[in-house]
Amino acid sequence: MKANIIAIGDELLIGQTVNTNAVYISQKLTSEQIRVQGSLIIPDEKEIIISEIQKSMDKYDLTIMTGGLGPTHDDVTKKAIVECFNTELIINKNALEHIKELFASRGRKITKVNEEQALLPANAEPISNIVGTAPGIWINNNGKILIAMPGVPFEMKEMFSKIVIPKLHELNIEKEKVLRIKTLLTTGIPESTLYELLGKINELPIAKIAYLPNQFGVKIRITTEGFSENDAEERLMVVEQKIRSIAGRFIYGTNEQNLEEIVGRLLVDRQLKIAVAESCTGGLVANRLTNISGSSEYFERAIISYSNGSKVEELGVDEDMLEKYGAVSLQVAQQMAEGVRATSGTDIGIATTGIMGPTGATPNKPVGLVYIGYCDEKICTARQFKFSGDRLLNKDRTSQAALEMIRRNILGISYDD
Repeated sequence: MKANIIAIGDELLIGQTVNTNAVYISQKLTSEQIRVQGSLIIPDEKEIIISEIQKSMDKYDLTIMTGGLGPTHDDVTKKAIVECFNTELIINKNALEHIKELFASRGRKITKVNEEQALLPANAEPISNIVGTAPGIWINNNGKILIAMPGVPFEMKEMFSKIVIPKLHELNIEKEKVLRIKTLLTTGIPESTLYELLGKINELPIAKIAYLPNQFGVKIRITTEGFSENDAEERLMVVEQKIRSIAGRFIYGTNEQNLEEIVGRLLVDRQLKIAVAESCTGGLVANRLTNISGSSEYFERAIISYSNGSKVEELGVDEDMLEKYGAVSLQVAQQMAEGVRATSGTDIGIATTGIMGPTGATPNKPVGLVYIGYCDEKICTARQFKFSGDRLLNKDRTSQAALEMIRRNILGISYDD
C-alpha cells in the first residue's frame, strides 16, 4: 500500500506552525509496512484541496489529510471533500451525540457552530475524536482510502493511533516486503568524515543508508527489506555490525534514545555520582542530566560559575591561572572539574568554559572555542573543541560534547582510536 500525506493550513506554509503531524503519521505508517511516497503542505483554499485530493486518489492507495475540520470559516476541508466526491454534508448522529456528551462533561453549553461539526460527507464514515469535538472522516472509494483528521496534534495522534491504525489492519493489507528501519546515533564526528570512514558500506545492496545531521551529531538510518521479518532483520543486523565495527566508538545509542539517557544509565549501573561546573553553558549540561527520571541517584549538584570571581570562590580555580591563561582555557576547565568534584565529594566532575558568541571573541579565541574539563579518581583532564554557528547552537553542541566526554571516560573509549 502506497500512501500520501496532505497537511492543510496557511499557518504551516508561513512557518508559524511546524508540521509535526506529517512526521508522526509517516513514522506510524512505516512501522506498519505502509510506504509513504508523498507528503505536502497546502493552503486553506478549497480549489487547491480538491485538486490535490483528486491527484492523490489517482496515484496512491491511501491519502491522509490533516487540518481544516474545525468550526470556523477558514476550515474548508469538508466542503472540498463534498465537491470532490459530488456528495453532500449530512448530520451524523453518532458524531453529534459524542459532541454533546463532551460538552456536557465539561459543563459547557453546546453552540450551533459546534453541532455543525457533526456534518459529514454522506459517503463517509466518522472517525471518533476521543479528546476533541471534530470527528475525522474515512472514505473508501473503490478501494482507494481517504482519511481526514483534525490538525490539532494531540487530537490527531489519539485518533490515528487508536482508531485509524486498527482500522487499516482490518483491511488485511498485502505487504510486498517486510521493511526494517534502525537509526544509529553518533556524536563527535562530522557527516562527511563519517561517510568516508564507512566507505563501501554505503553501497551495500542489502540496505539503504542515510545520514541525518543535527546539532547533536549524525544519525545513520539503516533501511532493509526482506521477504519475511527474519530476513529483513538479519539483513539489518549484518549492516549494523559492519557499521559498528568501524565507527562504534562514535555510536552512543539507537532510534529515539538521547545521550543524557545513556549517560544516566551508565552512572546508575556503576553507582557513580556526578557534579557539574558550568560557565558558557549556563546550566544546560545539568538540565539535560536531570531531564531523566531517577537522576537523583547520580546527580549531586551544579555550580554555574559564570564570572571569574565565582570560579575562584566556588571552585577554587587559581587566580594566577586565570590571569595567565584566561577563563577559556584547558587549564581553567580542568581546575573547574577538579574543584566541583572536590567540593561535592562526587566520583566525577565535569566542567565547561568557552565563547558562545556572537560577542566575546579575541584574535586567539574565536567564537565557538570551548574547553571541557573532566575529573574522576583516576584522571583529571580537559579537551578543546571548536564549534561554529550561533550562540544557542554552540550551547547545544557543548552540552553534547560534555555528555559524550562523560560516556567515553566511563567506558574507557579513547578519543585517539
